[in-house]
Amino acid sequence: MTLPHTGRALADAAPVPYWLDRPERPDPLPPLTGAHTADLLVVGGGYAGLWTALLAKEADPDRDVLLVDAGTCGWAASGRNGGFCAASLTHGLANGVDRFPGEVGELERLGRENLDAIAATVARHGIDCDFTRTGELAVAVEPYQLDGLAADAELSRRYGRDVRLLDRDEVRAEVASPTYLGGLWDVDRTALLDPAKLAWGLRRAALGLGVRIHEHTRVTGLAADGAALRATTAGGADAVPGSVRAARVALATNAFPPLLRRLRAWTVPVYDYALTTEPLTAAQRDAIGWRNGQGLADTGNQFHYYRLTADGRILFGGYDAVYHYGNRVAPALEQREATFRTLAAHFFTTFPQLEGLRFSHRWGGVIDTCTRFCAFFDTAHSGRLAYAAGYTGLGVGATRFAARVTLDLLAGADTPLTRLDLVRRKPLPFPPEPFRAAGINLTRWSLARADARGGRRNLWLRTLDRSGLGFDS
Repeated sequence: MTLPHTGRALADAAPVPYWLDRPERPDPLPPLTGAHTADLLVVGGGYAGLWTALLAKEADPDRDVLLVDAGTCGWAASGRNGGFCAASLTHGLANGVDRFPGEVGELERLGRENLDAIAATVARHGIDCDFTRTGELAVAVEPYQLDGLAADAELSRRYGRDVRLLDRDEVRAEVASPTYLGGLWDVDRTALLDPAKLAWGLRRAALGLGVRIHEHTRVTGLAADGAALRATTAGGADAVPGSVRAARVALATNAFPPLLRRLRAWTVPVYDYALTTEPLTAAQRDAIGWRNGQGLADTGNQFHYYRLTADGRILFGGYDAVYHYGNRVAPALEQREATFRTLAAHFFTTFPQLEGLRFSHRWGGVIDTCTRFCAFFDTAHSGRLAYAAGYTGLGVGATRFAARVTLDLLAGADTPLTRLDLVRRKPLPFPPEPFRAAGINLTRWSLARADARGGRRNLWLRTLDRSGLGFDS
């Protein structure tokens, strides 16, 4: 239900991502023109591509690494997300246990090491991205969700996680919302950060190590060229087309139309939406508490994620996950008034004591998801190209791990990472249209219905559970 004051609260919200609406946004680098060569070409300047370029150059300073992006580094999902940097590589422990039971302990260890390594990189390169190890607080807002929190707590402790199960009074002492019935605080496996500043910082660090970066450079084709690959590029209406002949190519385009046609079967682009408020006053901060600054998420199938920003705003996103027929991706889809009104109504239901607060920004962005909800990996062109995709919203942290896997695959190396089932196995593909859209929309309807019926899953959801083919909200 949309509350009458939500329209007023949204009236002045700028239709741009809060994180990217900054004076410190770096000037774009020139498009690529002419013919070039490289040892490694990285296609995509989000987290996945930036980590791949940076790690490749750190491992071998003499390696000639060239990165291109169709926009600017961090302009897409990497600059539009909630800034939750999680240790999980499997979209949560339960999903990992279900899909990779034989190695989930190893994946938990690797995920923790990965988060520690991100923190170390941020410190080593002086990346000012407000990286803070707050942990994440999952909250129950319906009675049926309490059993799920208790089960998650037991599973987490079995794998050595530091978690605290909170009752109603304890969770409301952390964050004051009348909707909270209980909570589970995973204390240190999630960091909060400024996502755009992380992307810009990785870009700066990569440039400092000698990575060549060209922005506003779209790769239009990729083909074999002897023992190498040749990428053709376009740099906009006024730029001369270019090309890059590279010994190896790392593909990091994620949700966007892939250069490998086969990838269309494995991922779908889904639009996610978020709001940020104006900065809270001291009285408003006192009214909600939140002194430990955790990232929050409720535990419905259609869930919200939210957090405080460094300048005292609340970012509130999630709930709707919208797929458009035919894997459609377009700038016009980044604004969805119905979703913004729904999010605003849910925000004031969560924090009624903040009525009168206004939103400063509203935006959407596209993420890539797959049927196992966590990244998958593969090679093409006889091992000269490698890719990772399917992060399903957890790419802030998992992309660094994926970059390591990508580089191992390009090297043709037999390593502990390339031997993982997570790396060797692919998810089930999505069906072609029109069955793809029909299945996704039926799943979204079923998830909403389950939320309204005390978590009871209908026949369609139970069938997906058994088959391993699903769609996560």
